[in-house]
Amino acid sequence: MANLNKVMLLGNLTRDPEVRYTPKGTAVGDLGLAVNRRVSDGNGNWSDEVTFVDVTVWGTNAENAQKYLTKGRGVFIEGRLQMDTWEDKASGQKRSKLKVVAEVLQFLPDGKGGGQGGGGGNYQQRSGGDGESHRPSGGEGYSQPSRSSAPPQGASAADPGDYREEEDDIPF
Repeated sequence: MANLNKVMLLGNLTRDPEVRYTPKGTAVGDLGLAVNRRVSDGNGNWSDEVTFVDVTVWGTNAENAQKYLTKGRGVFIEGRLQMDTWEDKASGQKRSKLKVVAEVLQFLPDGKGGGQGGGGGNYQQRSGGDGESHRPSGGEGYSQPSRSSAPPQGASAADPGDYREEEDDIPF
């Protein structure tokens, strides 16, 4: 039987990122994420149902999150679920917590109209399972996508000759 452990979340940070370092010097960041869902009560009234998720990011993603992200900022996270278990030192009870380990961290525009300074751009980094940052393009580090006339990622450019103005024959 096949298995799949994949999570995609879009939400807002509930606190500033916290970063610590492993003994080998790898950055580990902890993020708190709030994900909202609009729910109707059946009488035409709507409310937000909020889910709080703990997220761990590794390597350059953790360092950049601490450098550029603040509480309230929107992020897209793609990763996997991981169950942490430990024994509570005070009570001796076994404890567990389900969290997300981020493999992709994408900063969303801050909504203030600025594309510079506070990281208002759209940044994305992919992290491998070893905690180190890997970028499909082969470039390391943190860079802003070029603002060329290239189509958005995942789209193909249409040939200008493919578009012809014609009258619609649609009867409505």
